[in-house]
Amino acid sequence: MTGALMAAEMASQPEVLARLVARAPTDTAAVQAVVPRPLAGVVFLARGSSDNAAVFGRYLAELCAGRPAGLAAPSLYTRYHADVDWRGYLMIALSQSGATPEIITTCRAARSAGATVIGITNEPGSPLAAAVDLVLATEAGPELAVPATKTVTAQLAVLVTVTAALGPGPAVADTLAGLPAAVDATLADPGPAGELAGRWRAIDRLVVAGRGLGYAAALETALKVAETTGILAEGMSAADLYHGPIAAVYAGAPVLLVNAGGPADADVAGLRRLLDGRQAETAGLPVPAGLPEAAQVITAVVRGQQLASALALARGADPDAPAHLTKVTETT
Repeated sequence: MTGALMAAEMASQPEVLARLVARAPTDTAAVQAVVPRPLAGVVFLARGSSDNAAVFGRYLAELCAGRPAGLAAPSLYTRYHADVDWRGYLMIALSQSGATPEIITTCRAARSAGATVIGITNEPGSPLAAAVDLVLATEAGPELAVPATKTVTAQLAVLVTVTAALGPGPAVADTLAGLPAAVDATLADPGPAGELAGRWRAIDRLVVAGRGLGYAAALETALKVAETTGILAEGMSAADLYHGPIAAVYAGAPVLLVNAGGPADADVAGLRRLLDGRQAETAGLPVPAGLPEAAQVITAVVRGQQLASALALARGADPDAPAHLTKVTETT
C-alpha cells in the first residue's frame, strides 16, 4: 500500500499545466492553420480517461465553433469497415500513449476519407503522431502509476486551446491563466477528499453526477474511483439520473455531485434537493472560487483524483497499481 507514484504525478500537475498555458498561443496558431474551411463538424476519438476528456472537448467544440460535435465509434472502422465521407470534418484523437490500435486505425480511415485529424498525446513519437495532420504533445512526462492523472488534466487544458481556436469566444489566456495556481491550491488542501474517503471507505458503489461541462469531471472521477478501489462507480449526467437510474438511489446511497461553476449548476442543485429528500448521502468537493467554468472542471477532476487515491488507501489498496489493470489497453 503506497500510492507514492500517483501522488507524485498528481503533484506535478501545476507545472505541466503552466507549460501548456504558456504554449497556448503557438498551439492556437497551429490549429487554425489546419482546420477545414468551411468546417462541417468536429468529432472526438478516444478511449478510457481520454474518452472522458473527449466529452469535455465535445461540449467546448460545439460552443466555440457553432458546428455539430460528437464522439466517434471506433468499431465502425475496425469491425464494420464503414465507408464514410469525412470531407470538411475535423477529428480530434486523444491517446495518452499514442499506441491504442483502434485509435490509430480510425484516424487513418477518417483521414483517408477527407478528415483533418489532430492528435493529442503524451508521446509525440508514438504511432498516433504518424497518423494525423497535426500532433499536440501534452508534455506531461512519463506517467508510471496505472491511473492517469497528469496526462488527463493536460489533455483537458490542450482541449481548451484547440476548441477556442475554432471560433470567437473567450481568449485561452482568460480561461486558463488561473488554472495552475488553482490546481496547486487544491493539491495543498487534501482534507476534504480525505474526510469524504473516511466516511465512504466501506461503500460498494458510487454515483458521480454532473451536467454540462461538469459531466466530464463526473465521468473521470467515477473512472478513477473504480480503477483504484474496485468500487462500482458510475459517472452520470444529472439529467439522466432523473430518469430510470434514480430508482437505484435509495436512502443512504452515496452520490458525489460535481459543480462546474456554469449554467448547469442549477440543475445539480435541484438534483441534490431531490436526493436529499430521498435520504441519499450526497456530497460535493470544493474547488477554488472565481474560476472560469472550463478551469473549474479541470480543478474538479483533480479533486476526483484525490478522492480516488484516498479511498484506495483507506481500503488498504495501492492506487499506483490496481489489480488486473495495465497502463496501456490495446483495444483493436
